[in-house]
Amino acid sequence: MDSTTITEIIAYTLPSLITGAVAYLLFNSHFKDQQNTRRWLLQKDNQAATLPLRLQAYERMALFMERINPSQLLVRITPLSEDKNEYRNFVIAQIEQEFEHNMTQQIYISDECWSIIVTAKNATIQMVRLAAKNEKVTDANSLREVIISDLLEKPSPSSAALAFIKNEVGQLW
Repeated sequence: MDSTTITEIIAYTLPSLITGAVAYLLFNSHFKDQQNTRRWLLQKDNQAATLPLRLQAYERMALFMERINPSQLLVRITPLSEDKNEYRNFVIAQIEQEFEHNMTQQIYISDECWSIIVTAKNATIQMVRLAAKNEKVTDANSLREVIISDLLEKPSPSSAALAFIKNEVGQLW
């Protein structure tokens, strides 16, 4: 093979290779763009379907926070007897029952929000238990008074969780 033959082969092959590489890059870019567009459309359709479910979950969690707020809870749940321990156990059982009723909503809300809700529930239960241990508390009605008077000094745990829920729902828009 002489140099003119090699030059002719290179002259024909090099433009073909360059054209092939450019075509490959263009097609590859086009297919990736199409795939991203399909993914975005699918996500948009899914979001339209899941947004009402998420909002409903946040609504239920807000209602749960309102229902376990001690000022609401103690007005709604009247003592069955004068025994403070029986009333404490009854109030805690009501909180746990409300929580179990709404437990499935955790799949629609963020992990951080769920942990704040669980913390608020546990703090409310702890508030009831600590008030029952107070030496001033002798019966169910005095237990109610001590818990409500504690709320005058500091906010309830559910109010902080409710504020977080409202903030997170505001971020959905």
